[in-house]
Amino acid sequence: MRILIVSDAWAPQVNGVVRTLGMVSAALRRGGDTVEVLGPDRFRGLAVPGEPGLRLALGAGPQLGALAGVFAPDAVHIATEGPLGWSMRRLCRARGWSFTTAFHTRFPDYLRARLGVPAAISWHVLRRFHAAAAGTFVATEALRQELAGQGFTRLRPWSRGVDTALFQPGPRDAFAGLPRPIFLCAGRVAPEKGVEDFLALPLPGSKVVVGDGPLRATLERRYPEVRFTGFLHREALAAAYAAADVMVFPSRTDTFGLVLLEAMACGTPIAAYPQPGPRTVLGNAEPPLNIGAMDTDLRAACLRALSADRAACRARAESFSWEACAAQFRAQLVPLRA
Repeated sequence: MRILIVSDAWAPQVNGVVRTLGMVSAALRRGGDTVEVLGPDRFRGLAVPGEPGLRLALGAGPQLGALAGVFAPDAVHIATEGPLGWSMRRLCRARGWSFTTAFHTRFPDYLRARLGVPAAISWHVLRRFHAAAAGTFVATEALRQELAGQGFTRLRPWSRGVDTALFQPGPRDAFAGLPRPIFLCAGRVAPEKGVEDFLALPLPGSKVVVGDGPLRATLERRYPEVRFTGFLHREALAAAYAAADVMVFPSRTDTFGLVLLEAMACGTPIAAYPQPGPRTVLGNAEPPLNIGAMDTDLRAACLRALSADRAACRARAESFSWEACAAQFRAQLVPLRA
């Protein structure tokens, strides 16, 4: 199958959407499909101030149409609701092409946290965007129920995976010299991620933040005792996960949270708010699984997670594979002219 994926999130950006699309594309190609990803790197665009590596492709319609025509896809998937996503949506409707979409990001929460945009306005725009799709992929059952309650239709499940060969238990010396226990938070350092919720917690030992974003400089000044590493990649990221005693996930806006699976694959338990993503990844996080803790009191979750079983964390992560994720994705694509 010739599969065209259009996404406003793509390399060199570093986030869960980029990792998901990259791993799924690679798995599909290994299975014999031809996959083309059109991201902002292929078009002229505008860099977003304060957002490292983030660009928006503006006025891409004509070039996007030409590239899509040359590729001649059997199926189109629009991954994001940004400028490229809207351009591809218009193109598909004009050509009579069926397509699927995905709900990766809780933009109503994101825009309210960043810009104060009322959630009702954002939900209206997102409903309009996804209503034209033959199917909208969602990562969790809780998110499917929420979107259905917001008036979304044709919702289809699409889980996630983790590279268990890269992310695995290893030496725990990446932060040698820091007092234990080490509580680590990984992801974009941005308002909607709840990083300061984590930093403000009165916890024993040390705190480490892996990642970058518009709040990093401010938070580094405000919390000088915290180790900020910036973005880490592949083996360095795996080593950081493995060295931590608890991975803290303070986000209330993520729809899944790939970092949860990555940390658990390294044997590191999770502390999180009881949100849809963590609920899906952790299941019944406490006994009998004993792989972390969820609580509206994030400090309480952090302290309970210290007693989790690291071997059980690894076993839970092994139940999520990119091959299964890619197969689920492929099975739910629709023919160009359904």
